Amino acid sequence: MKVLIVGGVAGGASAAARLRRLDEHAEIILFERGRYISFANCGLPYYIGGAITQEAALTLQTPASFRSRFHVDVRVENEVTAIDRVNKRVTVRNHTTGEDYEESYDRLILSPGAEPVRPPIPGIENPRVFTLRTIPDTLKIKAYLDEKKPRRAAVIGGGYIGVEMAENLRQAGLEVCIIEMASHVIAPLDEDMAADVHHYLRSQGIQLRLGSGLNAVSDQGDSLRLELTDGAVEADLAVLSVGVRPDTELAKVCGLECSPRGAIRVNSRMQTSDPDIYAVGDAVLIRDFVSGQEGYIPLAGPANKQGRIAADQICGLPSEYKGTQGSSVLKIFGMTVAMTGLNERAAKAAGLDYGKTYNYSASHASYYPGGGMISLKTIYEKPTGRILGAQLFGPDGTEKRCDVMAVAIRAGMTASDLAELELCYAPPYSSAKDPVNFAGYVIENVLTGKVKEFYWHDVDSLPRDGSVTLLDVRTDAEHARGRIEGFRSIPLDSLRDRLDELDPSKPVYVHCHSGLRSYLACRILTGNGFDCWNLAGGYRLYESVVSDRAVQDHPCYER
Repeated sequence: MKVLIVGGVAGGASAAARLRRLDEHAEIILFERGRYISFANCGLPYYIGGAITQEAALTLQTPASFRSRFHVDVRVENEVTAIDRVNKRVTVRNHTTGEDYEESYDRLILSPGAEPVRPPIPGIENPRVFTLRTIPDTLKIKAYLDEKKPRRAAVIGGGYIGVEMAENLRQAGLEVCIIEMASHVIAPLDEDMAADVHHYLRSQGIQLRLGSGLNAVSDQGDSLRLELTDGAVEADLAVLSVGVRPDTELAKVCGLECSPRGAIRVNSRMQTSDPDIYAVGDAVLIRDFVSGQEGYIPLAGPANKQGRIAADQICGLPSEYKGTQGSSVLKIFGMTVAMTGLNERAAKAAGLDYGKTYNYSASHASYYPGGGMISLKTIYEKPTGRILGAQLFGPDGTEKRCDVMAVAIRAGMTASDLAELELCYAPPYSSAKDPVNFAGYVIENVLTGKVKEFYWHDVDSLPRDGSVTLLDVRTDAEHARGRIEGFRSIPLDSLRDRLDELDPSKPVYVHCHSGLRSYLACRILTGNGFDCWNLAGGYRLYESVVSDRAVQDHPCYER
C-alpha cells in the first residue's frame, strides 16, 4: 500500500507516525512545502516574548529524525500542486530544484492546514505588518524586534494568537494595543466572561481598542499609521491576527466537496467525497460534539486525533471522529482563560433550552497562601441538567477545572454528576468542595426550585417604583465601596432580625458579592414566605460587565 500525505505539523505528522506503527511495510511519503514537518505552532509567540529561548525547541521532529524513527519518506520544500483523482496521481513541485514530478497513490491524506487571513486592505502588504503562523514568520518578527528596537506595537485582532502576541510583545518591553472589531476579545467567550479578561489585560498595560476595524495602513517613515473605523493610531509594527481560513485550494480544484467557506467536508472516518482521499486538521469541516451542527474549529488536539483516525481507517481499524467540542486554554500573564463546549450564543443559535450559572470560587483552600479566585460560567440544558459548556478565568488550577468540565461534557454528565464528583483535595490544590462541585450544586438548586436566579443584564430593567424589594446583603463596608442603584442594604447576618422591614407581598431581588451569601439570604426569605430571586454571579460580575462597557480606552498611540 502506498500512502501520500500532503502537509505535516499536527494532522499529517500524526497520520504518518500512526500509519507506520500499524503497517511496517506501507510506503509512506509526506510532502511539506515548507522546511518544517512538525513544529509547535502554539509555542511561536513565546519565542518572540523570550519564554522560549532556543529556536530548536520549536521543532518537534526534523525530517531526518522522522525518517529515521518511522521510515517515512519526508520531502520538505516539495509542494503538491495538483491531484488527479481518476488516475490516483499527484503533481509535485520541488522548490529546491524547480522541477515538477508525479507520484501515484493508493490512499491520499490531505493535511494542508490553514492560512492567516490577510484582508484586502490598502497598505496591508507593508513589511512592518506581520502575521504569525509558521517558524519563518516567528523568526522574521523576532529579528525585527532585535534589530529595530520598536517601542509600540499594534495587534490587529483579539483572538487566541492576538492575545498571546500582545502578552509576549509586552513581555519583550513594547507598548501594546489590541485592535479588535468585535465588542470583546477571544470570540468563544461570552461578553460577561470577557469583561474580566479586559480588566486584567488593562491592568497589565495592554490597551484595548474594541469595536474598531482596520481600514488602511500607511507608512509614516519611522512608524505606521493605521486608519481605523473610529480614528487612527500609530505604531512601529503591527501583527495581523484576524483569524485563519482553511488552505484548501488544492482540494477545491480537484473537485472535493467543500463548505461555502472552503473547509473540506469529511465523514466520521475522515474520508472526503472521494473515498480514497482523507482530510484532517485545520482544513476540514467538523461536527460540533454538543450541538451536532457543522462548524470550523481549528485546534491542535482535534487535528492530532483526526490524523490518527485517518491512519486507522486506511489500515482497516474502525476508528471514528465523534466531533469537536472546542476545549481550549490561553495563558495571559499570570492568569488563565479556558473554555469547552458551547458558549451562550452557540446554545441559543442551536435552539437549545439552556440555563446558565456563575460561580466565583477559590482556586484552593483560602487559608493556604498563593491562591486566587476562579470565575466559572456553566451552560446547562433544561430540564435535564446536562452540561453543555463552560468558560473559566482565574489563576493556576483554572485549566484543571476546565478539563473536568470537558470530560463531563464528553461523558454526557449532568449537574448532579458534577455535585457527586470526588476530586483531589489538599489545601495547596483545592478545597473540599471544588469549584466544579459548586457548579453542580448551584445548577441542582435552580433545577429543583430551591433558588430562582436573575442576571446582570436584568438588573437595570428592574422596577425602582417600590413594587419590588431590591436588597443588598453585603456588609455595610462593601455597600459603601460600590453599590447598585436602588438596592437597600441589609447585611446577611442581620437579615433574620430585620425581616419585619420587608413586605412579604413583594418579590425580593437580592445580591451579594458573588452570589453565595445572597443564596443564603434567599433561603432565609423563602423559608419565611417571601418570593426571592438571587443575582447570579453577584455584584462582582455585574460591576465587571458594566464598568467594562463604560471604559473608553486611551486611543492607543494616536498622534
